[in-house]
Amino acid sequence: MERTQEIYVNAQQNIEANLTDQEETYTPMEIESSSVPQQKNYKRWIRISIYVFFVLSCQTLSTILGRLYYEIGGKSTWMGTLVQLIGFPVLFLFRFFSQIKTPKATDTTTTSFRQFPSSITLGSVYIVTGLLVSANSYMSSLGLLYLPVSTFSLILASQLAFTAFFSYFLNSQKFTPFIVNSLFLLTISSALLVVNTESQSTTNVSRAKYVIGIICTIGASAGIGLLLSLVQLILRKVLKKHTFSTVMDLVAYQSLVASCVVLIGLFASREWRTLTSEMENYKLGKAPYVMTLASIAISWQVYTIGVVGLIFESSSVFSNSITAVGSPIVPVVAVIVFHDKMNSSKIFSIILAIWGFISFVYQHYLDAKKLKTSQTNPVGGPRLPVEEGHTNTQSV
Repeated sequence: MERTQEIYVNAQQNIEANLTDQEETYTPMEIESSSVPQQKNYKRWIRISIYVFFVLSCQTLSTILGRLYYEIGGKSTWMGTLVQLIGFPVLFLFRFFSQIKTPKATDTTTTSFRQFPSSITLGSVYIVTGLLVSANSYMSSLGLLYLPVSTFSLILASQLAFTAFFSYFLNSQKFTPFIVNSLFLLTISSALLVVNTESQSTTNVSRAKYVIGIICTIGASAGIGLLLSLVQLILRKVLKKHTFSTVMDLVAYQSLVASCVVLIGLFASREWRTLTSEMENYKLGKAPYVMTLASIAISWQVYTIGVVGLIFESSSVFSNSITAVGSPIVPVVAVIVFHDKMNSSKIFSIILAIWGFISFVYQHYLDAKKLKTSQTNPVGGPRLPVEEGHTNTQSV
């Protein structure tokens, strides 16, 4: 009996010793593997917050300054278009400093077998997207010229619906009830302003130019949605490389192409001849004229950095939803700066836009929560480590 108890006690001690060794062996690894994803997720949300600030602040600033250019003496729509694009060297500078801070990973296996697109393919991508960017910028410039800032910004918020529509066909974007609700609310929000006739009375343009402004703004909104979805398709199917530097190269070179197209339009329309007199007759003076155009150019590029960053960190629909939430901010600032009238239609449109944004953000929260749950062991085991360089794997 005593021998049996001794064997039992020894067996228990051996089991406890083995458990202790396993804890000493695997506990640090489990802690490290669970802390690495949490640390990466924390840094990711910091980057997202910075990009959101870039989008919201520079979207408002560039739109207000763009209208200020027309309000105080600017008349050239081609110049109003050019300043949206000509600041693309800022993107190259940002990419350069980003490479210094983030050293390249040495993955000889991936590099040796990766097939890079040819120069002809890259050139075709830059030209096609650049032409689309130039068309979107010119239509936005016309819309901003003929419409009140508040009306222009709220109609432009419909780009979220266009992005989701094109992403459904190009990128297999899934429509959930919350996303459908968000798109419906944003569409109704823009439609209220389209059928509203009170906004025209606050502008000094004719009925025909007012309609042209609405058509151009809707066209720009659709073009932006198509562009964002097309960029994702290009990154996945053509470039096959979803890195920040690749996206920045794509945006910078397409801005270069778009700037060349707009410069051709500026000289072909002979509007360049009026720029000297335009600067001299600018109500605030020559120096503020130059500063206004320079500020518009820089703010648009910082806005672009924010949009590209959100696309890379999340998705094009989320990037556009942040742009959509900035739409209610612009009308409020426009009321203060330009004394735009805030009628009942605009107020209701703003409420619908905010509601639609909240609906979409909640769906994004559910997706992130589901993704976090899928990365956890179902039986309560340790969280799987995340490989270096991997980002959000949800459909973008």
